[in-house]
Amino acid sequence: MPLDAFMNTFAGNPLDRASDKRRDDAWIAEKLAAPDSLGVALWNGRVFVEDAKGAGGAQIAYISAAMAGELAQGAEHLLFLGLWKDTAVFAVDLDGPADPADGPLQGLGRFDDLRATALMLPPTEAAILATAKQMFEWRRRHTHCAACGQPSEVAEAGWKRVCPACKAEHFPRTDPVVIMLPTKGEKCLLGRQAAWPKGMFSALAGFLEPGETIEEACARELMEEAALRASKVRYHSTQPWPYPSSLMIGLIAEVENEDAAPDQTELDEVRWFTREEAKVLITGALPGARAPGAMAIAFQLIKAWAEEA
Repeated sequence: MPLDAFMNTFAGNPLDRASDKRRDDAWIAEKLAAPDSLGVALWNGRVFVEDAKGAGGAQIAYISAAMAGELAQGAEHLLFLGLWKDTAVFAVDLDGPADPADGPLQGLGRFDDLRATALMLPPTEAAILATAKQMFEWRRRHTHCAACGQPSEVAEAGWKRVCPACKAEHFPRTDPVVIMLPTKGEKCLLGRQAAWPKGMFSALAGFLEPGETIEEACARELMEEAALRASKVRYHSTQPWPYPSSLMIGLIAEVENEDAAPDQTELDEVRWFTREEAKVLITGALPGARAPGAMAIAFQLIKAWAEEA
């Protein structure tokens, strides 16, 4: 059951993570070999999916956990994701130039970009794949000990790395990002970067810094990027974002001033939109401007504010 009535894309992973079982090597090995255990596959960050049966869209192309274990060829490329009721689910991380869908996984599915496929998947399956992608990205970027520089090893079914040289333990990173929609009265402000698709405007965002509260980070980013003074901040929702490993903290912020100015570093342009314009923007029908895709929490912030009574 969801904890909140609103869930962004990549939220709502339905698996019981069974973190208490990760240290039990015998239990993990037993589940990996069990005939009813399942595996999901990723290849160079792409996810293994197939056409959904009878309804359009896509779904996870599950393989057996035993096959996932064989393809992994060791713990470094294997991850225990959790339990679906009593069924264990593992993930395997494949790499290299040769598409496994043309090799050992031929005829079982295809590898697609998760960002492009996410809205075609059932939300719970998008969340499962995002968890696997985020974990493998962390492991790929943290192969050596941050304390002594020696190679580290996978532990606890893929959820920890341990340095055999200095015994330091390393855990997955999640980088908190504040993403906020500044509002004043019946207007909201959106910004754009030159590298974005033509006409696309989005919410403002930035990484939370050490020693900051969420509200302080929101106020700092609004001032730095758009010269706006925040007076009140309210929470909307969060979104796990596996590119590579962030938690987007969605906020709506009331500001004191209207004389916004882009910093020309993060933002090239800022623009105020009335509530009525925002309603049209999210439909894709506002001339000269477009919103982010519906998968993005920025879209959901704009939509939530635009549709407020």
